[in-house]
Amino acid sequence: MTEASAVPPRLDDAVDAAIVREISLDARATLSHLSERVGLSVSAVQSRLRRLEARGIVQGYRPILDAEALGRPLAAFVEITPLDPAQPDNAPELLAHLTAIEACHSIAGDSAYMLFVRVPTPRDLESLIRDIRAAAQVNTRTTVVLQTFFEARPIEPAAFPA
Repeated sequence: MTEASAVPPRLDDAVDAAIVREISLDARATLSHLSERVGLSVSAVQSRLRRLEARGIVQGYRPILDAEALGRPLAAFVEITPLDPAQPDNAPELLAHLTAIEACHSIAGDSAYMLFVRVPTPRDLESLIRDIRAAAQVNTRTTVVLQTFFEARPIEPAAFPA
């Protein structure tokens, strides 16, 4: 089976969905809290959570940080398009070293990828765009974020209703 045709792991049942829903709302929830919320023993929740992790459904836990407090208040979306349509499609690899790029998405449309970046100042954004263009040999189109109303929202499992 090729990677492109590989079937992604799925939730087994509504209890798995409930566990995922709860840790999506609060990744620091204790096993005891999860146990109360889903109606299983602590050991059963721990076993299911380990299985969800082993299967790659739960891929990790991370804090939600205040970008402004960390000195990176300026966020922007940068669309990139290859200068030469025949060039290799390896922009993610060429840009991976640029740590100001928080996310890289392959997209449909005129552009090839959409980057989400965070930098301290407009001058830093200008420098980053220059670095992106040079590293990946691409044209860019940048949209600066003025205000974010929500992001990193919990992901509600689609397979099993609440």
